[in-house]
Amino acid sequence: MRKRVLVLGCTGSIGSSTLDIVRNMRDKFEVVGLSANKSASELKKLADEFSCPATLFSSEGEEGLERLIKSTKADIAVNGVAGAAGLMPSVKVLENGIDLALANKETVVMAYPLIKALAIAHNARILPVDSEHSAIFNLVERFGTDNIESLVITASGGPFREFPKEKLALVKPEDALKHPTWKMGKKITLDSADLANKGLEVIEACRLFGFSSSKVEVVVHPQSLIHSMIRTKDGELYAQISEPDMKHPILSALTWDSVIENYLPKFDITKHTMSFFPPRYEDFPLLKYAFEAAERGKSTPIAYNAANEVGAYAFLDGKCNFLDIPRIVRATLDENWDTEPSSIEEVLSQDSRARKIAATALEKAL
Repeated sequence: MRKRVLVLGCTGSIGSSTLDIVRNMRDKFEVVGLSANKSASELKKLADEFSCPATLFSSEGEEGLERLIKSTKADIAVNGVAGAAGLMPSVKVLENGIDLALANKETVVMAYPLIKALAIAHNARILPVDSEHSAIFNLVERFGTDNIESLVITASGGPFREFPKEKLALVKPEDALKHPTWKMGKKITLDSADLANKGLEVIEACRLFGFSSSKVEVVVHPQSLIHSMIRTKDGELYAQISEPDMKHPILSALTWDSVIENYLPKFDITKHTMSFFPPRYEDFPLLKYAFEAAERGKSTPIAYNAANEVGAYAFLDGKCNFLDIPRIVRATLDENWDTEPSSIEEVLSQDSRARKIAATALEKAL
């Protein structure tokens, strides 16, 4: 029997990769629902290709999302929606007892305790699709949490890895969007350039796997071949290695807990070299602030994510410079975030408060 797949954010990089898997493995999967944010014509084209009658365009709102999810009777939903907008789709998927293949890291950063409780209550699984967390998930499942000393998350370092700090103040949006390894959307590409994306992944790893921030390491690995590692208590390192292609972690989530043959090229280690460096925490402070947010917990991760979104979109719109982004995040984190949200509504309230504080900090930076 083919697995029924719902693809949320079907025209983005995650959605496109998911559909490529289905296109090449039609004996294993069928698309039963599609949603898109920007291109109605592309959504219709994909619906026709996959003979999928259940579709949603973003303007149809939360009620439309609810109808889509209920109507598909999917086995698994891939959430490739970008940013905080991806939180409610995750909630609705789990409320309907559907397994969640999660590429939207903001869901975990903003609301993981509530999301985890929803998954348990509705007998659904959360399967990480970020390449780093997919790697850690598979390693943790095989070795067991009790045998692991720390998690090691790799970072490409982005396009500015070798830029001196004084040069960072002069970079433009078009410079930040030239990622040396991955082809992604604008926001996540920028987040990779200033290491905010890696910061979000640190918070995500702490929450998903139950490790304190002191047990998470970040290593810059420009080739993006090792997607993450674990350090076991005997001091050994174990890594997951593959090409920098999101199809691997997506397929892992779609087929969990099986390992199946597929159409993706086999990795040839003889064709590659690998190098590793420590992060430049002082020059890219958003990574340092993320460790702080993970340690402080409660609503601090929500504030980190919201403030970063405000700063990132302001930079992409030419309203501030590159180094203003961490200043906006720092000013926001300096407020009190000691409230532990007990509902999704409280999460959204804290998110709204953080965005207002960040907007004020942005005005001061101009």
